Amino acid sequence: MKEETRLLLEKAERALQAAQTLLDTGDTEFSAGRVYYAMLYGAQALLRENDLQFSKHSGVHAAFGQHFAKTGVIDPKYHRWLLDAFDERLQGDYGFQVRLTVEAVAARLEQAHEFLGEIKRYLEGGHQPIREDLPEGEE
Repeated sequence: MKEETRLLLEKAERALQAAQTLLDTGDTEFSAGRVYYAMLYGAQALLRENDLQFSKHSGVHAAFGQHFAKTGVIDPKYHRWLLDAFDERLQGDYGFQVRLTVEAVAARLEQAHEFLGEIKRYLEGGHQPIREDLPEGEE
């Protein structure tokens, strides 16, 4: 596993811990943000391991979907969870009328744990890089 990949996974784990701490104090909006970032870092780790890097969240979302969810390499539900967590982060960061419930954020946090577990299993399983299947210009 590449060093960048390992560091992103560690960052994802720290984000999960921060999300739990924030949730325990009832701060659902900021907890939702950390949940999303944990998933984002996990998706980035998977992409970086395959020499793919994106500067925008939308690029990570699209590449994760295209190269892993749509191909069946990773269960497509994980892509949906990433997108849903992004929407909740936006609500938490920018919304003033929608309050995220403790139950909803706790459920998303459980999904994030599963999401990262799946990514780690894939990365530790010695799977072949996806680079060979990329169309030209897809970097």
